[in-house]
Amino acid sequence: MVSYGLSYFLEDMTGKLTGSEFVDIYGRMRLTLRRTTLDTTRAAYMIFNTTSSPSYSLHATTKPLAALDFGPNNTLGTINFPPNVCIPMQKYLTKTSSGSSKSRRFRASDGQEYCWTYRGQMDQEWACTNSSGHVVAYYSLKPHGEPEYAGSSGCSLTVEEAYPHLAPEFLASLLIMRHIAAHNL
Repeated sequence: MVSYGLSYFLEDMTGKLTGSEFVDIYGRMRLTLRRTTLDTTRAAYMIFNTTSSPSYSLHATTKPLAALDFGPNNTLGTINFPPNVCIPMQKYLTKTSSGSSKSRRFRASDGQEYCWTYRGQMDQEWACTNSSGHVVAYYSLKPHGEPEYAGSSGCSLTVEEAYPHLAPEFLASLLIMRHIAAHNL
């Protein structure tokens, strides 16, 4: 793949945990979060690659890249990666030595460990670092005072250029982190 020195800027179209499109502003990647089940016993979501550009290695598909299954009363459930990896969310995202529920680490499909940390800053509300402490992805809120635009929340997930193959895992783990924060788990 050609390197342009340009991160993937995935605009979060709704900013909601219930479903959204994450669209790279340069058209290189599009990930879709869809809620598939909501009842008193669970809430389930799937992440799909809906990219139409052939330059991205995960071509558009109707097969999910990841599935999130939360339990009753917003409890953590399982995360599933096809074809047959199913992990309890508590085991997938483990608390760091800080003990904070807003700082958790996970092992990605590349075998490396990454850590999401809540920063509460507009430019990087959530930051994901690799084992060397380098920020490889971050989630930002709409900057204060920026005008509202139709069809956009103003929030974004930025993935460093060297990590597009992990973008679905970054998105899935970020959604769990945001769920943990939203429900004080």
